[in-house]
Amino acid sequence: MKNICFCFQMSLPYSLKRYRFFDMGTDHYYYDEMHTSEVVEYMVNTSYMPLCKVLEEMISMSKQRFRCALAISGLTIEMFEIYNPAMIDMLRTLAQTGCVEFVAVPYSYSLASEYSESEFIEQLNAQQKKIEDLFKVTSTTVFNTELMFNDERVITLEKLGYKTQMIEGAKQLLGGKSPNMVFHASIAPKMTLLARNMDLSDELTFHFSDPNWYGFPFDSEKYVRCLNELPEQDELFNIWVGADTFGCRQNQGTGIFEFLKMIPYYALSNNMKFVMPSEAAKKVTSDGGRLSSPETITWSGAMKNVRIYNGNDLQQEALQKLFAVADRVHLCKDKTLKLDWLKLQSVEHFQNMNFIEPGITRYESAYDAFINYMNILSDFLERVAEQYPITIENEELNELLTQIDNQNKQITKLESEVKKLRAKK
Repeated sequence: MKNICFCFQMSLPYSLKRYRFFDMGTDHYYYDEMHTSEVVEYMVNTSYMPLCKVLEEMISMSKQRFRCALAISGLTIEMFEIYNPAMIDMLRTLAQTGCVEFVAVPYSYSLASEYSESEFIEQLNAQQKKIEDLFKVTSTTVFNTELMFNDERVITLEKLGYKTQMIEGAKQLLGGKSPNMVFHASIAPKMTLLARNMDLSDELTFHFSDPNWYGFPFDSEKYVRCLNELPEQDELFNIWVGADTFGCRQNQGTGIFEFLKMIPYYALSNNMKFVMPSEAAKKVTSDGGRLSSPETITWSGAMKNVRIYNGNDLQQEALQKLFAVADRVHLCKDKTLKLDWLKLQSVEHFQNMNFIEPGITRYESAYDAFINYMNILSDFLERVAEQYPITIENEELNELLTQIDNQNKQITKLESEVKKLRAKK
């Protein structure tokens, strides 16, 4: 039995405003509200909402046999709540079908798994709490930022109770194996690994409307037939793309929404099934063996590694200074500071500092992006230092705060006892 697993990823950063040296110490709001609002509205109206409506239609027309996953960062959900609440209603409708898995994603779609295990854990927990609060669902599947995977973090995920990690089917990881099977982590055998089929996924993202591509023009029936004709052991086709593939990278005029809408008809007619990631981990029997990677593998760039975000001196300096205060931010109670901490971690800020692949950017150069970010970061670090001076070591600070917390608990307990005694009088 052949199975198709679709996943659509949504992640938007807060746009940073032009922040100059002389703003430090006086202006603690770092964001371009108007640009952020415009980007959210554009993405929702052009891509996210039309895609979700098509998914709802596919679920209904297939009598709930079409199933898929959404990977949405916590910050992106916050933006929907602020700038386009209708998107929250749409996602809630999809959740209520029981046919969409909202997989775990780092809250700010950050590089936390590379720089701070504790921050990585906090962000996964925060995103899943957000999902549960809004949509009443949870997941045991993880879609790490840019599908980042390495041996160290898969152990972390296993300890947290996650069952499945979605990873990139990179050649250097699979070593010639087909991605169309289920794998397990060598260092954590209980963790199921699902590998993205790069060819099937990237065809949609980058080549759907390319007349020079060998598969052009794309046709739903032909696409499904090609999957069905693959060897019997190829049981699982993981087609995971950025949701912006639909409507942005490939505009509506290319016919990509109609292409997607017809996939269930032809797949189900050929006795193929659709599965969510957690279902694929349980139902697919074709075993590809164990995978291991000491180095981080991602779906980014030609080299499929994390260097697109931390490969040059500018990026490394910004990331090291940011995550150096992770422990102190975890200890603080200032909600505004903690929210800024999350917003400043989004990977897009660091990709803007890439000289070769800066992505979609408003900056004149990687250096321009770096200077603007570092001005903001300098002000942010000063605010952290005001609460917890850098002269105090982290261990000493943690010990002091633990004592304060214990004292507060004792005070609360004594106050409760006083109230009981007064009540008896």
